[in-house]
Formats: sequence, C-alpha cells, structure tokens
Amino acid sequence: MRVRVGHKFHLSLPQPAPLIVMTAPEAARHADFVAPEMFQTDPPVPVHDYRDRNGNICRRITAPAGELSITADVTLEDRQGWDPADADAREVPVEELPDEVLTFLAPSRYVESDVLSTRAWELFGHLPPGWRRVQAILDHGHEVLRFDYGTASAFRTAEHCSRGGTAVCRDFAHLALAYLRGLNIPARYVNGYVGDIGVPPVDAPMDFAAWIEVWLSGRWWTFDPRNNDRRLGRVVIARGHDAADVPMLSSFGPHELVEFKVWCHAVDEVGRELPGLDFAPQPPKP
Repeated sequence: MRVRVGHKFHLSLPQPAPLIVMTAPEAARHADFVAPEMFQTDPPVPVHDYRDRNGNICRRITAPAGELSITADVTLEDRQGWDPADADAREVPVEELPDEVLTFLAPSRYVESDVLSTRAWELFGHLPPGWRRVQAILDHGHEVLRFDYGTASAFRTAEHCSRGGTAVCRDFAHLALAYLRGLNIPARYVNGYVGDIGVPPVDAPMDFAAWIEVWLSGRWWTFDPRNNDRRLGRVVIARGHDAADVPMLSSFGPHELVEFKVWCHAVDEVGRELPGLDFAPQPPKP
C-alpha cells in the first residue's frame, strides 16, 4: 500500500518573521519515500534543516512581510501494516529501564504526572500491570472526555482533562501520558499523519494527529488515545514529552493563518486516491 501525506499553510504576516516548520516525516521513513519529499514556499525563501534534541527534523525559514504559502507532499510505501499489539507485553521496573527512556517518566508542560500520580494509582493501581492496564487508561479517557474538533486550547493540560469535558486528540494523549508516567510507565508524545484508511471516513476536516508510544517489554508500542483503536498507514513526524516539544509551526513574530490543509490517504501506483475502506477490516484490540 502507498500513502500520500502532506499539508499547505497560508500565512499573512505584517512584518518579516523567523519560522520553524516541523512537518517532515521522521528520518526512519525516508527509505519508504516513492520519490523525494516536495517542500516549497511561495514566494521562495531559503530553507535550513536541522535536528532538535529529540532527533526531529526541523526547517528554519524567514518569512517575508505579506503572504506566504508553505506546502509539503510525499508518497510513502507502507510496509508497517496495522499498529502492532501484544496483550502479553509487560511493564518494566524502573531499575531495569534504559537510561534514555527515563526522561519519559518526568512531568512536562502539559503532562502533570506528579500532580495526577495519586489519582492514577487510585484508578489503575489495582489492575494487573502490562498491556491491559495501558488499555484501561485509554478506555478511561473516553469515559471522561468527548472529542470536539472546535475546542482546541493551548492552555488545556492533563490535569484539566482529568476533570472531564471536551477535548481534541492532543488532550486525550496528554491525559493518558500523565496517568502512565504517574504509574512509572514510560510514555512519550507523538504527532504525525493518520488518515481514514481501513476505517469508515469521518466527516470532519483532516488535521495532524497526536498519539503516544509506551515502553513495554523492552520496546516502544503505539497507542492511540483519541481513536482508541489500531490504525493503518500511520506516519510519524516527531516525538517529545508533550505537544510543547513538537509544534508543527513556530512563529517568532505576528501572523495570521489564512489557510490550513492536511491530507493523508491511500493511493495507487499512479497517485490516484483509493477508498479507505478498501483496506478493511480493522483488527480488534487485544
């Protein structure tokens, strides 16, 4: 299967402003590119790539005053299949964790795991450790939160979400991360592309997606708190402690976002979009 992903941002700026764009698929997927990624600005401006502290690909540009479009597009061969799952995956004691994993036990800007630790043990401490306890945390998120695309807020944290209400995908992710880290289970935030491939289409604007990875049985596993199911054709852009680590667009000056488009869909060998349900059925959760 091939998956085409990309975006278009159209900005209006009253004055020149430096920007950082973090939308390139992770380096581990570049071998899957059918052709080099297209990344362009209109008007053309110089682009400088670098890696942040988490290894994510970042692009620096200086936007001129006026109108600026930023477009990216790439098609990948998807050899990953549906998100892997293992109901027998176990939690790893802290003393056995690799050094580089320990940082994903710490609280962060949107993930107050220190504040929610007691609540995490009250809710989930009695459950058998492992995959099923992680799944119970995701299920709980859907008991207290209701998805609403129009309610995104830069100020909503995991502690706010624990009280219930409306949320977007990053909020579901932040709440799950807080409870997992509060239980001493390393977990990190991921953003990227997830289309309606193998599942019924959703009547809502396409957007970048947020999910999490959890350290069990000596490796990272994908969990999707927002969709709470396994997905096909997932493309990672960046990883971090929470959404503050992986903004798609950082502007160091005033701007207005005039247009915002994101796409992620299955295509055939000549690039024609294919119905997502051609790739059903979706496998069950373990």
